[in-house]
Amino acid sequence: MREQYSSDILEKLPKVDLHLHLDGSLKPETVFDLSIQEGLNLPAKNPNELLSYLQIQDTCTSLKEYLSKFDLVSSLLHTEKALERVAYELVEQAFEKNVQYIEVRFGPQLHRNNGLSLEQIIEAVINGLKRGEKEYGVKTNVIACCLRHHSIAENLEVIEAASSFHGKGLAAVDLAGDEAAFPAHLFREVFQLANKKGVPVTIHAGEAGGPENIYEAVTHLHAARIGHGVRLREDPKVKELILANRIPLEMCPISNIQTKACIDWDDYPIRDYFDNGILITVNTDNLTVSNTDITKELQNLMDKFQFSIEEISKILLNGIEAAFLSSSEKNSLRKKFHEDFLTLGIS
Repeated sequence: MREQYSSDILEKLPKVDLHLHLDGSLKPETVFDLSIQEGLNLPAKNPNELLSYLQIQDTCTSLKEYLSKFDLVSSLLHTEKALERVAYELVEQAFEKNVQYIEVRFGPQLHRNNGLSLEQIIEAVINGLKRGEKEYGVKTNVIACCLRHHSIAENLEVIEAASSFHGKGLAAVDLAGDEAAFPAHLFREVFQLANKKGVPVTIHAGEAGGPENIYEAVTHLHAARIGHGVRLREDPKVKELILANRIPLEMCPISNIQTKACIDWDDYPIRDYFDNGILITVNTDNLTVSNTDITKELQNLMDKFQFSIEEISKILLNGIEAAFLSSSEKNSLRKKFHEDFLTLGIS
């Protein structure tokens, strides 16, 4: 009875999703359609058969294996039309789960096979999000990802391009990719430029690498938020740094288990982090690759860690506090959330 009640409440709750990758969240139907348009030879006869190529199945051994699920999509999304379409559809998917605000991240350098400039790519994604925002009422922003396996020069180009859209649909820049192979300290020059240009920073850290990457991200890469941060607990001094500076963690529970950032649910530290006052947020990471949505993520917290509905609402408010939004925008969202909470009988 409790599970059914919780699911109903969770569906109705207003939500945010701050860590959401564009290319990991395409609908199989869209991948199938775009592949046909591009004349690609598909390994499947219909969208359902594509799922095994796009989605983690029963087991996953590492982040590297997890990232292999992006291979098929990487051959797509090289036109402005395709980029705008999938961005728009992501807003639609958010609306279906009553998500009120999303920050959508992607690596612009991954979409240049047809000769698009970085500016054209970023603008196409922003246009798709804004079209969805207008139709569905979901507020949106873009986060442009630098990639760990790319050169410093390529990543500096991303910062330069992103800076021209800051405050015009783009909220921040990020560092993503194989953390274990490319630790955070290699990218100081890149994020010094972001800091110089006044573009906020979030960094994937403490997922496939240890807490030293979290420390580096905050102290040298100017990170205002940490993507994942699961391994923060391994260093009490770094944990204290995060607490003292109220650096939010963008935790993605289902993805974090799939990538083996944690061995299993019993080992997942989200309850400990929450109880100790760390500013955690809960996000989806990749809707399609992880076969998830924000309601499912929150339901897991209730089922596996006994989070109450009041604690869930606090985590959702953490998402607003952590968002790359102006104070007035945050206040408007908070007001809306509190009104919805009261309607649902949550104090």
